[in-house]
Amino acid sequence: MIDDDLMRRLYPVERLAAVRDAVGEAGLGAVLLTPGADLRYVSGYDAHALERLTCLAVPAEGEPFLVVPRLELPAAQASPAGRLGLEFVPWEETEDPYALVAARLPAAGTVAVADEMWAMMVLRLRDAMPGVRQVAAGEVMRRLRMRKSAAEVEALREAGAAIDRVHALVPGLLRAGRTEREVGRDIAEAILAEGHVRVDFVIVGSGPNGASPHHELSDRVIEPGDPVVVDIGGTMPSGYCSDSTRNYGVGEPPKDFQEYYGVLLEAQEAAVRAVRPGVAPEAVDAAARDLIAAAGYGEYFVHRTGHGIGLQTHEHPYIVSGNTEPLEPGMAFSVEPGIYPGAHGARIEDIVVCTGDGFERMNTLTRELVVVDG
Repeated sequence: MIDDDLMRRLYPVERLAAVRDAVGEAGLGAVLLTPGADLRYVSGYDAHALERLTCLAVPAEGEPFLVVPRLELPAAQASPAGRLGLEFVPWEETEDPYALVAARLPAAGTVAVADEMWAMMVLRLRDAMPGVRQVAAGEVMRRLRMRKSAAEVEALREAGAAIDRVHALVPGLLRAGRTEREVGRDIAEAILAEGHVRVDFVIVGSGPNGASPHHELSDRVIEPGDPVVVDIGGTMPSGYCSDSTRNYGVGEPPKDFQEYYGVLLEAQEAAVRAVRPGVAPEAVDAAARDLIAAAGYGEYFVHRTGHGIGLQTHEHPYIVSGNTEPLEPGMAFSVEPGIYPGAHGARIEDIVVCTGDGFERMNTLTRELVVVDG
């Protein structure tokens, strides 16, 4: 269960006004949000994505309203959206909900639709609002969601502590003779037991599977001497996500692995310590990448250094070459350089929040290689 006070601070009444102001500043007539992270961010309503239209409309002028199927109305009213003073517009099975939205936005001009709105809904809204231009809502919502409030940082801190507790259990689950899938099943159970409401992903990459960054689980049997990459995450009752990667050895790992793991430790630390307000994300990426390249492993670092996190595991800002938008206090993201030569691989990942004068790690468990009995 989530504390009611935290829920109120996570989904404050003032957020609707902030979105309305952003819509006006962008020269839009309205933003239209269907089930997904944007809708939950604005209203606190974690709506089911169904073929029946649920749509929050926030016009630049006028009051926001939530069009919702009649059968979903009790759930919407019981969510944090029920205390926002928001008008609910329920629709019956025989009504056209797209016409309801259009009728309330007669002079919208240009509307921004949620980036992840189903194409079916985008097209039906277009047909219901002829002459109204559609654009993606991503730019408007990105700027709002990218800077986390104190309550959001608190939620991410709780998520980080929960996934750290899971990683603390992993040494007891790893041993030679078990399959990745068996270990992954136990980890998934632990993710739920340690406070998450949903398991978002479990990566257990042993031996050569560790060289595939997005490998998940297989029936490969873990062997003595295998390095094992464990990258795990879930969603908390608050809606905010965890994501952390640690590395394990089932017995003593190969010498070449130990050599580049030391480089990776240094690179991840350098990237984290580069985080502070005003620094470009690409400079954080370079702090890790340059060190790895100087050690001769540059070709084996095949992805960006990090991604934003919040109500989604991957969101803005992205810690990658070419992103020059300065970091600001409240921005939350992963720092996760990796080295993947082929016979094995490694990645170290913490969630980091940019603070007023530096950074705070959401994950505090050791980043050293943890060796368990083979």
